[in-house]
Amino acid sequence: MIRTTLAVASKEFRQILRDRRTLMILLFIPALFLLLYGYALNFDIRDVKLTVQDRDRSTSSRELVSAFANSGYFDLVGYVDSDADIDALIDRREARVVVSIPPGFGRERSLGRSADVQIVIDGDNANTAATVAGYARTLIAEFGAGRSAPTSLISVEPRIWYNPQLRSTLFLVPGLIAYISMITAVISTALSVVREKERGTMEQVRMAPVNPLSYIVGKTLPYLGISFVSAILIIVTAMALFDLPMRGNWGVLCLVIGLFLVGAQAQGLLISTVAETQQVAFQLALLSSFLPTFILSGFIFPISSMPTVIQGVTYAVPARYFLVALRAIVLKGAGITAFWEELVALAVFAVLAIGLASLRLRREWA
Repeated sequence: MIRTTLAVASKEFRQILRDRRTLMILLFIPALFLLLYGYALNFDIRDVKLTVQDRDRSTSSRELVSAFANSGYFDLVGYVDSDADIDALIDRREARVVVSIPPGFGRERSLGRSADVQIVIDGDNANTAATVAGYARTLIAEFGAGRSAPTSLISVEPRIWYNPQLRSTLFLVPGLIAYISMITAVISTALSVVREKERGTMEQVRMAPVNPLSYIVGKTLPYLGISFVSAILIIVTAMALFDLPMRGNWGVLCLVIGLFLVGAQAQGLLISTVAETQQVAFQLALLSSFLPTFILSGFIFPISSMPTVIQGVTYAVPARYFLVALRAIVLKGAGITAFWEELVALAVFAVLAIGLASLRLRREWA
């Protein structure tokens, strides 16, 4: 069986080498996708257009405006006097945030009293508005604490581990690695068996002394090697361009990547046993890998905020387990004991996918 499997793998590998264009796509297009999505997807808000309505014109009001302008989050674009000007600026998208400082702000501050400040935010983008509101509240709270504020009996000093700057890149890049690797692995293998059907060589394979399991494993091995090299290339690219840390063990990381890719490619082979044309196989592969990985894996949207029924569906998405393990290794430097359950889930998925693909192929050959 091992000899047969290696023979199928050797034949498939030679076929891949003849198709240089496909080989380059499998190796370098994922890294290109990482560059595209890595720079395009970013939840960090910077250079928010800020306009100030300063009706106090005191030292305190100017200090507050300077705190906003020097924070790195806001870009001071000008001052306004009337409320009508505020409406016009926001409607024309010339300002997204307006800080309105009332008369007497400096006097109240000098007397140690609380002073009100109004923040007007353009809410046409709810996510951006919520982030900007958080920035504004934090800046105002820090500004208020810097003056003669009453001393609290409780001192709170938060510490954020693993991502102290709260960079969204460190959250998104591991998800992009899972997302890109899943799509390329599933699509590349989904087309392999279907290609045999369209070329009419499947009948020759049936007549050869090859059992379905050897054929499936042999078909998987070449694409597994190429996908593994591509995944490592993606990680190295992310480390070089996006400062992705590597705090864990490379050996454990390779084990996790290997398990994930075996399951992804087995899923692609299962699709190829169902589809009759490459077009149908491509559509099924894209549908079964793109949407679940993007939406149901925790890549963008937290699973805990999903409805209970949808949370149950996410247990069938292998990228969910891969993301937990990948972030634990890369960002936290954790060992296998911290995510062994995810490794078991990935192994179970890979075994089930390979078994179902073998059964489907055996039924076709019968």
